[in-house]
Amino acid sequence: MVKMFVLLAAVAATAASAASPDLSEVKTVYLLPMSGGLDQYLAVAITNGGVFKVVTDPQKAEAVFTDHIGVSLEQSLHELYAPPEKVENGKPSDNFKPTMAPLSRGKGSIFLVNRTTRAVLWSTYAPPKDNQSDSLNRLAVRIAGQLQKDLKAK
Repeated sequence: MVKMFVLLAAVAATAASAASPDLSEVKTVYLLPMSGGLDQYLAVAITNGGVFKVVTDPQKAEAVFTDHIGVSLEQSLHELYAPPEKVENGKPSDNFKPTMAPLSRGKGSIFLVNRTTRAVLWSTYAPPKDNQSDSLNRLAVRIAGQLQKDLKAK
């Protein structure tokens, strides 16, 4: 009986770690739209730097980049990764209720969020100088560089 419990616990732990990678295990990312179109510049910088594989299908991503957390992020993740709708009394039932209190949108905050656990795996504060394309591109390169540096440190 004890051996069975230990075996089940080991299998559960292995499944949990496979389903919810930490930063060093993330290989594929999806980018949610960001202020000023930063997501586009960040996708280029992440891809060119070989930091992660950027996917256009959110179902293939292990983590999601965003410039906000809170209710709007929870809603976006629910829309992208919601389980199939339940049908009650012939009508679709969606009982989604955000759990996080609304937060103000902080310019310059970037988060990498695990898509399954919704845990923030990495974050940085890098405010944009302005919304000019050259500035956003330099910012994206700086963010990708910091991420790559943080990945190598682990």
